[in-house]
This record gives sequence, structure tokens and C-alpha cells, in this order.
Amino acid sequence: MAHEREVAGIRCMEVLARLPDFLDGELTRDASERIEAHLRGCTWCEQFGGAYGAMIAELRTLRPEHGTPDPDPATDDPADP
Repeated sequence: MAHEREVAGIRCMEVLARLPDFLDGELTRDASERIEAHLRGCTWCEQFGGAYGAMIAELRTLRPEHGTPDPDPATDDPADP
């Protein structure tokens, strides 16, 4: 479990909760800067965040772009022209 430290005005658990939005670029500039400052000052979160970010980047290479839904096997019948 994360250390529950407060670094740069934000606690570890809040950083972890907001990490997906941070990686997707969906946070405000201020929120992103606070998370970046926290990650620079918290070794645990920096290590976890780096590993998490690498995993997300790898997963994104294995699937189609966002917005391109996978075919629904229940409705995708190759025998039906």
C-alpha cells in the first residue's frame, strides 16, 4: 500500500487515484503540476507511477486506438454477408 505522505500539497492516495487521468492528459495544468511535483518528491509514488505508466503504454500498443471498438462477437457473424 502507498505511503500516506503529503508532498507538494497532495497525498499519495490522491496521486494514485488521479494517475490514469494524469497519464491520459485529462487533468488541469495545475493538477498535473502538483502530481509531477509529488512524484519528484516521493520515491514510492515515483517508482509506482513509472511502472504503472510503462504498463499502460505497453497495453496501448496491444489494442486498437481509443474510439475504435472491438467487434462484438455476438453480432459479428462472418457467414452473414
